[in-house]
Amino acid sequence: MTLVMGVDSSTQSCKVVIVDAATGAVVRSGRASHPEGTAVDPEAWWSALQGAIADAGGIDDVEAWSIGGQQHGMVALDAAGAVVRDALLWNDTRSGQAASDLTAEFGAETLAQRTGLVPVASFTITKLRWLRDAEPDNAARVAAVALPHDWLTWRLRGFGPGNPQLDELVTDRSDASGTGYWDPASDGYDRDLLAGALGHDAVLPRVLGPLEWVTDAAGRRVGPGAGDNAGAALGVGATAGDVVVSIGTSGTVFAVSDTRTIDPTGTAAGFADATGRFLPLVATLNAARVLDAVARLLGVDHDGLTDLAAAAEPGAGGVVLVPWFEGERTPNLPAARASLDGLSLENTTRENLARAAVEGMLAGLATGLEAIRSLGVATERVLLVGGAARNPAVAAVAAQVFDVPVAVPSPGEYVAQGAARQAAAVLAGSWPEWPVEMDRDAASDPRPEVRERYDRVAARRAAELR
Repeated sequence: MTLVMGVDSSTQSCKVVIVDAATGAVVRSGRASHPEGTAVDPEAWWSALQGAIADAGGIDDVEAWSIGGQQHGMVALDAAGAVVRDALLWNDTRSGQAASDLTAEFGAETLAQRTGLVPVASFTITKLRWLRDAEPDNAARVAAVALPHDWLTWRLRGFGPGNPQLDELVTDRSDASGTGYWDPASDGYDRDLLAGALGHDAVLPRVLGPLEWVTDAAGRRVGPGAGDNAGAALGVGATAGDVVVSIGTSGTVFAVSDTRTIDPTGTAAGFADATGRFLPLVATLNAARVLDAVARLLGVDHDGLTDLAAAAEPGAGGVVLVPWFEGERTPNLPAARASLDGLSLENTTRENLARAAVEGMLAGLATGLEAIRSLGVATERVLLVGGAARNPAVAAVAAQVFDVPVAVPSPGEYVAQGAARQAAAVLAGSWPEWPVEMDRDAASDPRPEVRERYDRVAARRAAELR
């Protein structure tokens, strides 16, 4: 049996799967937690990766590996290979003004054409601009800029402060496409935009092709890796016409597309995928933790929240939760906060509050689906993944909020499994066909009144905040 390893270094934890390269069956796995916060010392990720690999029984018998990771996080390195400061994660919104400044300087239309993106606080380019403005001494020290999966790949290959070969940094097109200074049309970096953000040029990871590989110190093949969403698309076997809705710390809606998309409004990011195609994506900052917050408020666990939500009618009796608890990326309102609308003495019940939490979270994601569809991308099926997708109430409401059939793949670590699939591909020279089991398929049962009410309230709230 040929074994490969896939890694998912996410916001909250590091997951490792050791997989049979022929079938995709998970042979063993490991996990380690990451610290909380939106600015994290990357050494914590390195420690977690080593812990998760040990928990999975090590990699002495593994022939290839690949790492998927959270997108956009800024890992700034000095000339000696040391981390300059804590990495700012995708969900750190302090660079909101930097995003506005970059858009004003270069123009939204120009940036969308050059990179597929219009800057928001999530993207690496805005974090570099924030570093230049807020910490100029640290910015001046930056010799190289990596993303979380790039840096972990570099470290696991044997590089780091003791062996600072910055030119050995590698990445893939999916993660490079989330920086804000990479051009998906030419597959090259836009160095003028990098300098416009950081204030000077720097070493950037070499972008490997979909089946290109490097080696580690033991001679194992190492895949290019991927951003977490591209890794998930690989893991669930998404093809053209599939829309993946991932409900984790953040919420993402992304579709596999054979053609590049450009959205000057910035609603849909024109990312690349890990196979040579494209992955237009809409993200929300608030997803599974919306359910966590409302469950705490109601004094129940997730099963209790499910029971309460199931007991309420669609539309939650007119109660609408706009769940912008931590600011929001779609719409771009970094300073926003959540709000409840439509409360009366009659409809203020625990059941309606639970239902409004599920509907609000999903309605925000459904807006993302519409944005992707408006770019001409085929949307024939929703694949619902992430921890919250396992909640029966979420799956049931999704069939009402989305207007296409919804399928829920069986529980799995799909980013890690997507990375493992890539590792198997660099061994074989072609993509393996691994089966993906579905937990349930739900016919579309649209309730447009739910979306219409949510859209009205969210639009009014956004206008108040702008």
